Amino acid sequence: MKFSASREKFIGSLGIAARGVSTRSAIQTLAGVRLQAEQGRVELQATDMELGIRVFAEASVEREGTVVLPGRLLLDVIRSLPKDELSLEYRSSEGDVEVVSGPSRFHLRTLPADEFPKLPEVGDASIMRVPSGAFVETIGRVARSASRDETRPHLTGVLVSASERELRMVATDSYRLSVKETSLDSALDGSLEANVPARTLQELSRISTAGGDGPIEIAALEHQVLFRVGDVTLSSRLVEGRFPNYRQLLPETFEHELRISGPELLEVVRRISLLAQKNTPLRMRFTEGTLEVSAQTPDIGEASESLPVPFKGETLEIGFNPEFLRDGLESAESDDLILKLISPLRPGLIQSGDDGGFLYLVMPIRLNV
Repeated sequence: MKFSASREKFIGSLGIAARGVSTRSAIQTLAGVRLQAEQGRVELQATDMELGIRVFAEASVEREGTVVLPGRLLLDVIRSLPKDELSLEYRSSEGDVEVVSGPSRFHLRTLPADEFPKLPEVGDASIMRVPSGAFVETIGRVARSASRDETRPHLTGVLVSASERELRMVATDSYRLSVKETSLDSALDGSLEANVPARTLQELSRISTAGGDGPIEIAALEHQVLFRVGDVTLSSRLVEGRFPNYRQLLPETFEHELRISGPELLEVVRRISLLAQKNTPLRMRFTEGTLEVSAQTPDIGEASESLPVPFKGETLEIGFNPEFLRDGLESAESDDLILKLISPLRPGLIQSGDDGGFLYLVMPIRLNV
């Protein structure tokens, strides 16, 4: 194998592929990027057995072939090269790849290519095309609510549903629940319902944002889902286990329904959260016409701030995890939001006031009065 390429163009593709490299597996080859040189281009692949990435890079191929090189090291080497032109050549007698750019010369040992797993292909599966802007925006509104606890794998994903003119994503870690329904301008040419790892969707979001305005192509296999954006294909295992019936988690009625300025409340919560440390809850005390947000951390300090709200009735004081509350307010992305409450021990609901199809349910923290 031997090819030459522009460093600037090649590093863009390599940077994408390297995000799929495993950093924890005992299988040495999974720490590598597979490079396959063919006529006019190089295909780069990486996988950690959960997420797979395939991307193409323009190149002038002198000799076709395939090698696997340590992904992170190769990326660091390419970044450090002094010239834009670079060449990579596999030297079979030495069992390494020579990287040359101007006066710089590197020799990198290869990893066993026959141990690199085969990434899934679309094959005969039907392909659905979804507008990238709507898909990425919906990911951003819900993905942070997915669990990071690997002992509850069914909660580490985002339930993605798409059909006709509607796209819906749902995520929960059992402490908060995010739902975003997005209306599409035109009907989809297929349907989808899959529990996709949040990490996969976040990687897809990064790639789509950098890849332009083209549609995202989606192919659902039996235990895998494939996303294609331009020259990049992401493959991912689907999350095992049944996703919770989120509709049953949403209370049917609420005692209080308040329309509040989203940006104003968010700024207050951000400020007061600075003093909510060491698992201290953020307190919200509602009295006639007023909301007081406060926090107190022993040995550090305390803070409070009031703002007018259309609250009526008996005083209500409720506590929330400050990070979870802040995430919900940020994800609402609405000038007006609707805050719905029942009691100090029942979950609160944040809803976008512009009928944007966003719901965020957050569990309270019991306060020690």
